[in-house]
Amino acid sequence: MTHSLAQLLAEKKILLADGATGTNFFDMGLMAGDAPEMWNIDAPEKVEQLHQQFVDAGADIILTNTFGCNRDRLKLHNAQNRVHELNKAGAILARKAADSTSHTVIVAGSVGPTGELFFPLGELTMESAINAFTDQIEGLKDGGADVIWIETMSAREEIDAASQAARNVGMDYVFTASFDTAGKTMMGVAPAEMGAIAAAMMPHPVAIGANCGVGASDLLSSVLDMTETTPCCAVVAKANCGIPKIAGDKVVYTGTPELMADFVRLAIESGAKIIGGCCGTSKEHLAAMRIALDEALASLPANPLRPDIAAIENRIGPLVNKTASATAQLPKRERRGRRKA
Repeated sequence: MTHSLAQLLAEKKILLADGATGTNFFDMGLMAGDAPEMWNIDAPEKVEQLHQQFVDAGADIILTNTFGCNRDRLKLHNAQNRVHELNKAGAILARKAADSTSHTVIVAGSVGPTGELFFPLGELTMESAINAFTDQIEGLKDGGADVIWIETMSAREEIDAASQAARNVGMDYVFTASFDTAGKTMMGVAPAEMGAIAAAMMPHPVAIGANCGVGASDLLSSVLDMTETTPCCAVVAKANCGIPKIAGDKVVYTGTPELMADFVRLAIESGAKIIGGCCGTSKEHLAAMRIALDEALASLPANPLRPDIAAIENRIGPLVNKTASATAQLPKRERRGRRKA
């Protein structure tokens, strides 16, 4: 059974998205260099298990295991001819977990970047990118995805291409970017630009936002910029679980369940309507986030006081990216002391 993300947002006001895929799969036996998307066919029980853990923890939205499931990424594993098969299988597994519970759970078809650079920096053309994303999204639709979740984007052109592909297939869509380079994406997109990008699209996306990046505090800074004015759609805050650290041969994330619960409260105060976890976020983190969200909703004032950067840093830790490049305007995260009702 499929559902409408826009309708669920209207009913519940604020939704909880799921946690990490890749970092949890490493704990389940995925080896470095392997494509997690292959597990949709080769180890479906593990994929379904992770989805079920997030559903049981209280997620309203679960993302399919298809982040790198486009032909450009799959060709690295000689699987470029399996795009439809792997995407459809990924959506079916998520759909099964979503339909196992009594509360409505949205299946979001995860669409990540191609890994290629657009012309003239690289060889990727807009037509080729749209075609690649269309192939992927058709598989997700056939597997039962409710909405297309375009995530971790860096280039404006790639956001445009993936969004156009979703519209071509007749799917509702969301797009988020990773603001990990002095408050902008690697290709120079600023958080404050996201609303204008969405407004130029027809139909508009259901939501826009930020995911991954370098830490929860930095992500909330980006969210503040996106919610500074009233955008045409909801805003997503899906942060890494603290800061990544190297521990031996592993990357671990410093965020505790308590930190991620406080992140939820701050994200709500910052104006986010969809809140979740990215890298490092486990079922235990997500369960704490569910409790925090429900408690906040029970006592949410009509106009919550927006936090400033100092308040965010005081509660969940300092920003990692402190300055913009010398040639760019300072992002709003540097303008301390702001409070807006």
